Amino acid sequence: MGRPDPEEGQLPAPVKPPDGGWGWIVLLGCFVITGFSYAFPKAVSVYFKELMKDFHVGYSDTAWISSIMLAMLYGTGPVCSIMVNQFGCRPVMLIGGLLASSGMILASFTTNIIELYLTAGVLTGLGMALNFQPSLIMLGTYFDKRRPLANGLAAAGSPVFLSSLSPLGQVLLEKFGWRGGFLIMGGLLLNCCTCGAVMRPLDMGMKRKMGKAQDKYEAKEMLPIGGKSEEGVSTTDGTKKTKKVKKKPKKGKKLLDFSIFSNRGFIIYTISKFILVLGLFVPPILLVNYAKDTGVPDTEAAFLLSIIGFIDIFARPACGMVAGLKWVRPHVAYLFSFSMLFNGLTDICSARASNYTGLVIFCVFFGISYGMVGALQFEVLMAIVGSQKFSSAIGLVLLIEAFAVLIGPPSAGRLVDALKNYEVIFYLAGSEVVLSALFLAMATYCCLNRGKKKDPPPEKNPSAGGGSDTEEAESDVQEAEEHSSDNHQLAHSTDNAVVAASEEANHVEEQSGEGGGCPEADGEVLARDGCNIDQTVERDRF
Repeated sequence: MGRPDPEEGQLPAPVKPPDGGWGWIVLLGCFVITGFSYAFPKAVSVYFKELMKDFHVGYSDTAWISSIMLAMLYGTGPVCSIMVNQFGCRPVMLIGGLLASSGMILASFTTNIIELYLTAGVLTGLGMALNFQPSLIMLGTYFDKRRPLANGLAAAGSPVFLSSLSPLGQVLLEKFGWRGGFLIMGGLLLNCCTCGAVMRPLDMGMKRKMGKAQDKYEAKEMLPIGGKSEEGVSTTDGTKKTKKVKKKPKKGKKLLDFSIFSNRGFIIYTISKFILVLGLFVPPILLVNYAKDTGVPDTEAAFLLSIIGFIDIFARPACGMVAGLKWVRPHVAYLFSFSMLFNGLTDICSARASNYTGLVIFCVFFGISYGMVGALQFEVLMAIVGSQKFSSAIGLVLLIEAFAVLIGPPSAGRLVDALKNYEVIFYLAGSEVVLSALFLAMATYCCLNRGKKKDPPPEKNPSAGGGSDTEEAESDVQEAEEHSSDNHQLAHSTDNAVVAASEEANHVEEQSGEGGGCPEADGEVLARDGCNIDQTVERDRF
């Protein structure tokens, strides 16, 4: 009697995103990670004036600190994807938290601007990158129907932390100096390790279900009829036709999936995001120093970032809820394009703000538009490539955006040093954001929507997690389903053979009723002799 492999029978379906449960804890961790990743490079700008005095450098030199942080956050995307696919999200995030904290602690002991680039810029930026990307992957794993809302709530971490880290940095600067402020902020970054610890892989529940299924199959093999589909099928002539199910070899895991470049939507999204990032981060980075140069006190200047953060807190979840509506979600790319257009026009219209009231009005509208962009950017990417390829897609997108991050803010800083005029910078940044919005909307309409009318709709990819363990477990279940379909075909052929045997048996019984009995010795061997045919048919049918 053959031993049935549990992978060759019916196994539980892949674990679907729970859209709740432990996912809310994962969402909280993603909230904190997103807050540190996006708010920290902007909050560090509070220390730039003191750094310029101590190291005798210009503003463009200090602006490189924020740019390097953002460049590491974006540029190490492929490295993060490879590490997540190889080791999983949780170990990568724990290492990232330690690196981010150690970078700021070491930065408090630096003696020149180059050392500051390497510690606060490279090391802290790398640590935040190793936290940011895995947290988004885990969020996409735990949420599907509520994913737009989850992305909006997680993205709200950026304004919450921005509204708190900026005033906190100003207080630390006044009481402990920039060195003491860097040291304390390095301690705060250790919370990233706590967030990484709660990122429990979703496929652990899948493995438990597979273990229960294996126990069921081991119990079934105790029955006298077990293993029939593997041993063979009884036919009318007493022969057995054996059909063995061959296991397909597992496909090797792709550390980085470059096939997403064949997706036209992904190409359009990547180009528009590159143009967007050129100007998106320039206004909030320059805002504090712009306000100080116009005569605004330091405390009130730092409060401008808090205003952006406070408005942003409500804008992101609200935009996530709107994006989750049934009639909006299929057109989320156009909503994203509108949010970018809103942001760019805000920069252009507020370029001539020369007093504190004008800057406050600019911060209100910038906070709304910036929150919309932040809530939708990764939701649009997930909708384009699917959650199964999201881990590779986000890594490649962030790498391409890293070049824009290295170009945008430093170039703006050099223009400020050369022209001593912030108005031109706001015009330039706003024009770049508007251009990205128009490109995304027009390219989506012309290249994608018209292509859908001509081409047949592609098959939908199943929703899956981004971690390596999840993909491996799902591949096992997929193989089991393939084997199960083979067994269903085998069972179907068995039913056909039983029906044929039953018809022949009825025919033999009619003849035996006319011609007499049957020999007892051959009763259970050959079905065509008409002996014990009911027992044979009953056994086969069962």
